Amino acid sequence: MQQASMRITAAEHEERCRALLAATAGRSLAGIVLFDAVNILYFTGFAFIPTERPIAFVLAPDGGRGMLVPRLEREHAARETGIDTIAHYDEYPGRPAAIQQLPALLKQMGIRGDRLGADADGYPWIFGYEGPTLPELTGMAFVNVQGIINRLQAVKSPDELALIRESCKWAHLAHVLLQRYTGVGVTETSAALRATQEATLVMMDAIGPLYRAQSLYKEGPGAGYRGQIGRNAAIPHALANNITFQPGDVLVTGAGCPMWGYNSELERTMFVGEPNQQQREMFGHAKATQEVAFEAIRPGRPCREIDEAVRAYYERHNLQPYWRHHTGHAIGLRYHEGPFLDTGDETVLAEGMVFTIEPGFYAPDLGGFRHSDTVAVTAGGIEIMTYYPRDWEHLIIPV
Repeated sequence: MQQASMRITAAEHEERCRALLAATAGRSLAGIVLFDAVNILYFTGFAFIPTERPIAFVLAPDGGRGMLVPRLEREHAARETGIDTIAHYDEYPGRPAAIQQLPALLKQMGIRGDRLGADADGYPWIFGYEGPTLPELTGMAFVNVQGIINRLQAVKSPDELALIRESCKWAHLAHVLLQRYTGVGVTETSAALRATQEATLVMMDAIGPLYRAQSLYKEGPGAGYRGQIGRNAAIPHALANNITFQPGDVLVTGAGCPMWGYNSELERTMFVGEPNQQQREMFGHAKATQEVAFEAIRPGRPCREIDEAVRAYYERHNLQPYWRHHTGHAIGLRYHEGPFLDTGDETVLAEGMVFTIEPGFYAPDLGGFRHSDTVAVTAGGIEIMTYYPRDWEHLIIPV
């Protein structure tokens, strides 16, 4: 893979800015201000750690771009974005107050009017930040544009899809190692650490000079259990507890890898020793509902229809007591994004959207049963981007 396909180009970031201006045209906005770190990464390529120090990206109607950053980020922002208009303040809270520099930047960029588009009504609370709302700060009414941004981010470009495929590749490796290092008497902590560390070192050997995680949470591929072991597997969002694996345990895994900020999701249900008949049956239902979703996804259908098809399977097989959550969610720069494969989401599926497909069954006396695969919507249906084995025979930990 060539370096050009391992990151989003400056030209694509500029095109995204034009798309946002086009999508907000007609709303009489004087300009747009973005505070969210993921939104700023999406439109500029600038990845940073959000703290109490405000950072803002400003987009003028004529396409002009500017940023407000703390002094410690000035050179970093200039290098990563190529934006010329970068204002800075010394420190937070600072004197004059840090966020008070924003009106001066807006004025410098010719942004004047009654309505200001933004993703939040002022810099949000982060690590103790306290400050004014946008109307208090600028005298302009706040117009929330986050919904528009969500819809732009939902459809991935070819380069975004390439990064998600690359993420799937290294998540696969981490999961292979997780399965290899899991065994009776081993703790989830040791299995996850070994798999994550080894997968990361292998990836760095292979593509290290081209790689950046651009993630607040991970620095490379990783895999683990998050406490979903034995009966705890029936808790969809458990937390790791250093549990020791025992014969008969049902295991729900998770693997991923941030790739220039882009995420994928790979989850599998595994067994310590061969599953019993009840476990096989429940596993079979979980696998079948995934296939129902795979078959239902195609451009032009509303998201709710996918979840309705999966829910209908639950109803036909009297499995509703084991239902806990919708079929899946979009994924990209955030590991959870909208739209959602949920009965309440009317968003129409479009080519280039990427989702996790993860219907699950949760029985307190048996455990949890859930695979999750990352899929892209194509012109004719889907591309299943993750490719780890899905049958239980390949998901057994020997006793």
